[in-house]
Amino acid sequence: MAADAQAADHATNGPTAGEYIRHHLQHLRSSEQTDIIDFSVINLDTIFWSLVCGVLGLWLLRHVAKTVTSGVPGRMQAAVEIVLEMVDNQAKSIVHNAHSRKFVGPLALTVFIWIFLMNAMDLLPVDLIPRAWEWIYGTAGGDPHHAYQRVVPTADLSSTLGMAIGVLLVCLYYNVKIKGAGGWLHELVSAPFGAHPLLWPFNFVFQMIEFLAKTVSHGMRLFGNMYAGELIFMLIALMGAVGFASATGIFLWIGHVIAGTGWAIFHILIITLQAFIFMMLTLVYVGQAHDKH
Repeated sequence: MAADAQAADHATNGPTAGEYIRHHLQHLRSSEQTDIIDFSVINLDTIFWSLVCGVLGLWLLRHVAKTVTSGVPGRMQAAVEIVLEMVDNQAKSIVHNAHSRKFVGPLALTVFIWIFLMNAMDLLPVDLIPRAWEWIYGTAGGDPHHAYQRVVPTADLSSTLGMAIGVLLVCLYYNVKIKGAGGWLHELVSAPFGAHPLLWPFNFVFQMIEFLAKTVSHGMRLFGNMYAGELIFMLIALMGAVGFASATGIFLWIGHVIAGTGWAIFHILIITLQAFIFMMLTLVYVGQAHDKH
C-alpha cells in the first residue's frame, strides 16, 4: 500500500530532486539494476554511446582526409590540421623513436578526438535523450520510470578505467619491444633503488605500485571531472524545473538559462582540456616505456 501511494504521488507531483538525480545517474544495464558491484554486468548505454562517438570520429577524420585540398582549406580541414599538427608535435617531443611514432601518433590523435566527442555529449540538454528513451521504452510496454539512459561515456568509471588499462597494455608492449623481455624484467627488479639483489623485492613492489597508480589516476582524473560536470548540469536543470512549476519562479527559470549557458560555454574548455590531458598522459606513459633506467 505504501509503495502504491508513493507511486501515485510520484505520478501526480513528479519526482523529487533526489529521485530525479538518482534516476539520471542510473545506467541502462545488461541485467537488473543493483547497487552491488558485479563485473558481469555491462553498462549498455556506455558501450552504445562510446561506439557512436568512435564511429563519428573515424568518419569525420576519413571525410576530411578524402576532401583535403592543397589550396585554402575549409574550416573543418583547418581544424583537423591544427589538431593533427598539435598531436604530431607533442608525439615528437615525447616519443623519440620515429618507428614507434607511426603507431603512437595516430593512437594519440584517435584518443583525443574520441574522448573529446564523448565528453561533448555532456553539452546535450540533460533530459533530451533520456526522455526520448523513456518514450520509446514506454511505447514498447515497459515502465518509463525504469528507463535509464546516460549519454556521457566518460562519466562512467568503467569506461575511463577501461581506456586507462588499454594505455597500460600499450606501455607493457613497448617495454618488452624496446628493451626485450629480459631487459624489462631486469629493470623491474633493478630500478629505481639499484641492482643489488637485496633491493630486488623493493624495486619490484615499487614498480607494480607505479603501474597501478598511473593507470588508476589516468582513468579517475577523466571520470571525476566529467562526472562532476554532469552533476552540475543536472542541478541547473532542476532550477529550470522549479521555475516552471512555480508561478513566481520566472526569475529562477531565467537564472537557470543564464547558469546553463555560462556553464556550457565554460564546459567546452573542460571537455577539451580533459581530452588533451588524457592524450598527453598516454604519450608520456608510452614515452617512459621507451626510456631505459
